[in-house]
Amino acid sequence: MQPIEVGSPPAQINLGVPCAHCGVELAPALLLCPACKALVHRSELEALAKAAQRASQHGELAQAMASWRKALDLLPPESKQATRIGNVIRELREKLASGVAQPVAIDTAPALPAGSGFRRWGGALGSVLAFALFKLKSLWLLALTGWKPLLVGLTKLGTVWSMLLSLGVYWTLYGWQFALGLVLCIYVHEIGHVVALQRLGIAASSPMFIPGLGAVVRMNQYPIDVHEEATVGLAGPRWGLGISLFVFALSRLLHSPMLSAIAHVSAWINLFNLLPIPPLDGGRGFRALANPQRLLCAAVLGGVYFLTGQAFAGIIALVALARGFEKRPNDTGNPRILAEFLAIATLLALISRFAG
Repeated sequence: MQPIEVGSPPAQINLGVPCAHCGVELAPALLLCPACKALVHRSELEALAKAAQRASQHGELAQAMASWRKALDLLPPESKQATRIGNVIRELREKLASGVAQPVAIDTAPALPAGSGFRRWGGALGSVLAFALFKLKSLWLLALTGWKPLLVGLTKLGTVWSMLLSLGVYWTLYGWQFALGLVLCIYVHEIGHVVALQRLGIAASSPMFIPGLGAVVRMNQYPIDVHEEATVGLAGPRWGLGISLFVFALSRLLHSPMLSAIAHVSAWINLFNLLPIPPLDGGRGFRALANPQRLLCAAVLGGVYFLTGQAFAGIIALVALARGFEKRPNDTGNPRILAEFLAIATLLALISRFAG
């Protein structure tokens, strides 16, 4: 299974037209006029700002974030406007994460001027069980929405064709039953990434399967910070855990060795993706963890390894231990990401152990 890829930001649609303020001929892809320092895409930025504000007023937070992210692509990264838009996206993201779909006040939207330690780990660890019960929404989302999120990729011809190609390869190697189960489990993992990206308003492709290697989702915009990157990265293993749990429970209900094997391999693949090595999903998740939190992961997953005997839990623990001593410019951690990482890794190791 391949990690999420980050594509290049979309090319700017500037064909050398003169600056609207001073008339200087502008080279393609310029975001700021070199002569008068005016924003080249000011009219587009104003339209995007209005669209984002309307979406916020109606509680459509994901759509608002999508509009603000398009605006970021048209602004110099070091500009004050880009910084302010980034802060608004973070505010909207926090509201979305907390389940509060309230209108965001207009005066909080960025204006576009014409010119231009171990102290918290205990509580985090204690929330792992609560997270697994209440925040692990994969199974609940599938059950309550009529499988609607799973239809996202099936409307794309590229996804369907690559999916069928992978199915044919695995069918030849393992038989059609195991092949179908494996492809569907990989698909659910990738849809987890897609749903998380859509929820955050980040433009991305639908899943594309690569026979023998898994599948990939290509991001067309960059996350604005490590917390966003970690959220998207862990969404795949979280949904992967959901489908692994479902197949494991079904295997016990039907006494099916085939379903048990599929659950085992699905859990194993998702556990592999949690290795805290870029660009795997675990590497993206680890970027949001402080060094003390990484050392805590090493300790907990070391215990999980001795409990389950699952090699990848031990490997994750060793890599986490090594990365716990990295020199980092900003050593602030995210307790929610820590709890999510530990919960997913622990449950995947248990499924792999008992389904194997």
